[in-house]
Amino acid sequence: MRLQSLFLIGPMGAGKTTVGKQLAELYRMEFIDSDHEIQRRTGVDIPTIFEFEGESGFRQREHTVIDELTSREGIVLATGGGAVIREDNRKSLSARGVVIYLHCSVQQQFERTHRDKNRPLLSTADPMKKLTTLMAERDPLYRQTADILVSTEGRNTQSVVHDIRKQIEKLGQ
Repeated sequence: MRLQSLFLIGPMGAGKTTVGKQLAELYRMEFIDSDHEIQRRTGVDIPTIFEFEGESGFRQREHTVIDELTSREGIVLATGGGAVIREDNRKSLSARGVVIYLHCSVQQQFERTHRDKNRPLLSTADPMKKLTTLMAERDPLYRQTADILVSTEGRNTQSVVHDIRKQIEKLGQ
């Protein structure tokens, strides 16, 4: 039986892209990052989309990309941290593949993201407060959507991938 597509969800800085690339290599699947796909299609970076279209414009583009990509078979998809905000995104992810929630603390998110200028939601006077607020809003949605939950807190990529592989086997994939 062919392994279903794998969809990685979780907050910014949790390691979705890094882990996703390793999972794609392990399972010989194509890796796609939804944020990178949006940038490729628009020809501009995410802060520029936010500047001209606002978060709602970005979220609409994100929805279109997620709907298209989750319809494909045999991919590993790393979604943006806010992809779970929209119910239709959560439904597409849940119905079309194995959803893996990569969880980490707000402190780890901050350490991994605070220098990254490509994160418009953190362009604020208090990025730590923003990350805390986002986690409070989104963590229940991540948990509701996920088939598998794995902590990336203080762990290397190989350890996380090994843990995911064991959990996928338990699911009978």
